[in-house]
Amino acid sequence: MKFNNRKGLWVVLLLGITAITCKQAETQTDAGIQFESISYEEALKKAGETGKLVFLDAYASWCGPCKFMSRKVFTQQDVGEFYNKNFINLKIDMEKGEGPSISRKLGVQAYPSLFFLDKDGNVIEKNIGALDGPKMIKFGEKALSSKS
Repeated sequence: MKFNNRKGLWVVLLLGITAITCKQAETQTDAGIQFESISYEEALKKAGETGKLVFLDAYASWCGPCKFMSRKVFTQQDVGEFYNKNFINLKIDMEKGEGPSISRKLGVQAYPSLFFLDKDGNVIEKNIGALDGPKMIKFGEKALSSKS
């Protein structure tokens, strides 16, 4: 009988630890860049209304460096805080939906292509290829200084 109680206690402890770990993982993911679920045109309009630049992650679903950015860079808390405060963040698959026309308009030739755009869709800054967290923040700072 005591063995069963100990076994039950271990199960409860294990479930509790699992729940805490899952909650921490959610929090870490939520800390990163919050991408808008709006169209390209809506993002440009919002940029005009807020005075912010649009940060556009132009990616393809099969792109390894794009997946790295989504998992390891865009989820970083400091990157998220900086980008969420300063930009309208947009993520568009360049091979689906409105992506191909935007790709032609911006001249996307490789993935990931990262853009900062003004309210009229003019390119303020552009980067081709993956960046780590600190370089991502420097890229954003450069865009802010170019905007002025």
